[in-house]
Amino acid sequence: MALGPSPLEDAAARGAAALLTGLGYHGAMLSLRQMAVALSAQCICADQERLSEPVRRVASVRNADKFSIVFAEGEVALREALLSPAAAVLTTSKLAEGAASGDKPLLVVTQPRLAFAQAAILLRSDPPPAGVHATAILGANVALGSDISVEAYAVIGDNVRIDSGTRIGTGSVIAEGVRIGKDCRIYPRVVIYQGVSLGDRVTVHAGCVLGSDGFGYVRNAINGDYTQFPQQGTLTIEEDVEIGANTTVDRGALEETRIRRGSKLDNLVHVGHNVCVGRNVVIAAQTGISGSSSIGDGAVLGGQVGIGEHADVGGDVILGGGAGVLSKKKLRGAGMVFWGRPAQPLREYLKSLAVLARLAGKAKE
Repeated sequence: MALGPSPLEDAAARGAAALLTGLGYHGAMLSLRQMAVALSAQCICADQERLSEPVRRVASVRNADKFSIVFAEGEVALREALLSPAAAVLTTSKLAEGAASGDKPLLVVTQPRLAFAQAAILLRSDPPPAGVHATAILGANVALGSDISVEAYAVIGDNVRIDSGTRIGTGSVIAEGVRIGKDCRIYPRVVIYQGVSLGDRVTVHAGCVLGSDGFGYVRNAINGDYTQFPQQGTLTIEEDVEIGANTTVDRGALEETRIRRGSKLDNLVHVGHNVCVGRNVVIAAQTGISGSSSIGDGAVLGGQVGIGEHADVGGDVILGGGAGVLSKKKLRGAGMVFWGRPAQPLREYLKSLAVLARLAGKAKE
């Protein structure tokens, strides 16, 4: 039996979901009904009273308890989930149709794994902002929004603006003229150089350096000495970007480095000056992107990828781990996988490996 909320319950649940989404921290409990509304899920439940039961966490089927929500994307997984003590199961409409759920509530969604991740965010319980710590140092003309947390020994330079709900971690340094949006999370010992701009809901993990000088030098043809080319551009990081620990992103030389909305950078990634990373790009650890290169929307870069200067990786291209892109090279083909050094379409790369294997075999004869 599919049950929806009453108009009043629906309004209350949507209000709670909006409140949770708008804050930089979240309450640790929602009712099943509120969770369903927040996830735009259809509730299938024989006992409407169960929709008022609390959900406090997400869990695997093995570790679930009566306050947990789990997900299932296959028939076997759904059977196991229905036998678990979980409060409810996120699953698809196709699986729900053939399931004998008994009194176990089902929350029907299009992508259960995605809804599970969204539920985890809604149920995340971070401590509320604690104000400005006594040991923090604030410069002149610092503008702080409401519900700001500045932790111990953080240093904030002159003319910095930090919008509401943002948290600045212990020992971080925010230089002059930086702009940080709403509900950002800056973890301990992050360094953000002068003039960098962060959009709303940006997460920057410990040890990151944002806006440092790019690696650009001009060589004197007479004596071989190097002089730094001006590194006076900007760095803009758009909304909903996450940057992993100890990652570095250089400012532009004369113009701009930009990471567009929704992109996710792993730990130990380096982004050079004048680079443009498109929307919803995923970059795995130890990848290096040289100056003035561009990465199209939706691209996926595996671990230890190396990209030369002025290269252009197209939208939705997939670069396998360890792939190398030559300077000024253009890679095109949405959904295509490129591998090897230099990177080439996967089929061609595998053919090359097969040829090398045959040559090696003949050499042993």
